[in-house]
Amino acid sequence: MPRITAATNAAQRAETQRRILTAFGELLFTHGLPGLTMTDVARHAGVGRTAVYNYYADMEQLLIAYALDETERFIVDLRDSLAALENPVDRLALYVRAQVEDLSRRHLPPGPAMAAVLSPASFAKLADHVGDLNLLLQDILTDGVRQGYLPDTDVAQLARLIHGTLSASAARRNRTPDGETPAPAPASDVELQTAQTVRFIQLGAGAQFDEAGKPVRVDSAVPDTLAG
Repeated sequence: MPRITAATNAAQRAETQRRILTAFGELLFTHGLPGLTMTDVARHAGVGRTAVYNYYADMEQLLIAYALDETERFIVDLRDSLAALENPVDRLALYVRAQVEDLSRRHLPPGPAMAAVLSPASFAKLADHVGDLNLLLQDILTDGVRQGYLPDTDVAQLARLIHGTLSASAARRNRTPDGETPAPAPASDVELQTAQTVRFIQLGAGAQFDEAGKPVRVDSAVPDTLAG
């Protein structure tokens, strides 16, 4: 029998872990977190229940690992996409659109619900990671103010308001009044709602547009203190 090298063994472990996280995400999307068990995840991933426990001691560890993994990959992809755009108002649109699509896809419990099922240490770890996302949004807003495309404002407060709006919007889309997951909406309706959310947040941030819909500077001159 051929000897399994360390590299092959590491690759196998990484593949198994990826299958577990993917299975967990799919079950979270279709069934939600309440009632979800490690056995469910193992069955959906096509691995033994013991294999899941080899990586994650309990559902809390699995949830935090999934949330951190998804957030990290989301931030990396988003940074690459944002780098291709020069105008900060366009970058804000891309950020909001990416967040809307991601929140609809992942179906992670909102912040308060996560705090209820996670230990303070685990929730703090997740909060630190999500903080990177908040800083990314603040950088976009700060750049918009500096270039004169957004009015001078409390950027940190505005970022919190934007994230709050996105979370509330996602909660409404992902749940019916009776708490059930709604049937998928037509693609055209989803695109219209996303475009409306993007423009609503851009306008709320103070962005202005010309008749062609292109961003314009809100003032003819940028204050020296911001032009830096």
